[in-house]
Amino acid sequence: MITVLLVDDHELVRAGLRTFLELQPDMAVVGEAGSGEQALALVAGLAPDIVLLDLVLPGMSGVDTVRRLRAAHPDVKVVVLTSFAGQDSVLPAVRAGVAGYLLKDVGPAELADALRSVYAGGSPLHPTVAATVLRQVSAAADPLTPREREVLRLIALGLSNRLIARELVLSEKTVKTHVSAVLAKLGVADRTQAALLAVRDGVTP
Repeated sequence: MITVLLVDDHELVRAGLRTFLELQPDMAVVGEAGSGEQALALVAGLAPDIVLLDLVLPGMSGVDTVRRLRAAHPDVKVVVLTSFAGQDSVLPAVRAGVAGYLLKDVGPAELADALRSVYAGGSPLHPTVAATVLRQVSAAADPLTPREREVLRLIALGLSNRLIARELVLSEKTVKTHVSAVLAKLGVADRTQAALLAVRDGVTP
């Protein structure tokens, strides 16, 4: 069961998300918060798998909330669900360590699939979000091997290490080694940033 904490300052939005997500047989909403401070307090006790968070919050900003959540609870994955796709919103969120970035025009089925992807280790990005940051991401200095580029392509498609291993007929341990090499060569901190590079460089559509 994928447990989700909803963080949005609009009660109506939270109610709609709760209603939809609780219809999913593999998901459960374990709590709601209207601010970053409330989210931090709830995560400590609820330990959700995923925090689904709007970036525009009263008090502590969404990006600051992401940073503090990632620092205090590194196993909890944060997915942004917001209306903003500008670089001033996207880049700080990506750098803060979000596992996914979705816009509020996403379809219900797409949202559910994105949360499942994050739970499995993927990093879904709304196409508009990817387009916003492509121009801002530096080119990789070190070339990747053909195998590493294949791994990068699958990372960009949101596949977990387990699914990459199945696709390439490799062990998960070998895939983990390739992923670490890819991140190091690209000079990025996580799979989300690597995926952005992959889209920009045409490794994947």
